[in-house]
Amino acid sequence: MSCLHKMCSIVPIITAANFDICIDYVIQVQNRSQLINDQALVRCEYSMANFSTGDRMRKPKGDRRSTEISLVIRQTMEACILTHLMPRSQIDIFVQVIQADGGTRSACINAATLALADAGIPMRDIVTSCSAGYLNSTPLLDLNYVEDSAGGPDVTVGFLPKLDKVTLLQMDAKLSLDTFENVMQLAIEGCKAVANYIREILLENTKQLECRRGL
Repeated sequence: MSCLHKMCSIVPIITAANFDICIDYVIQVQNRSQLINDQALVRCEYSMANFSTGDRMRKPKGDRRSTEISLVIRQTMEACILTHLMPRSQIDIFVQVIQADGGTRSACINAATLALADAGIPMRDIVTSCSAGYLNSTPLLDLNYVEDSAGGPDVTVGFLPKLDKVTLLQMDAKLSLDTFENVMQLAIEGCKAVANYIREILLENTKQLECRRGL
């Protein structure tokens, strides 16, 4: 197999108390067995550094949790990438959590979105993610490790702001319908806030590139 690198981006991102590094690149693959003729193939690999949490335990590569989060990130990214514009190509997304304090799934999706946009990957909209929970009869946004470990229900949402479309919805406990709607709406508002921040960062970065190139 021979590969030709087309686009590449390395983006460090800090969300709450999480510090992630996301690397993505597009390659043109000559191995016919891996190609999809009418769209790009999206792959994702999620991992956590051994020192990312307080226990400093060795985290095996490819364990069940990492595989599940990798699948969630890949499916969320596939919902926003215009894969039909890049047939017979492969988009690899690598996300590594350097410091974790709850909400790593959402932080990784946001990091992947920023990396894809920075690399010039065509997308329907930037997809952002945020978690919200319900603890002591109070809706909470972007739970940290202590809040997440308290045992209350939490909802993780992936959202396309311009299209007003939910691409990811995960919940690990039961909630009444009224409470669920309040918690989900809080998570969506968090997604919109993250999307606005990402757009500001991309615009600022674009202006800096224009100045460096004398445009």
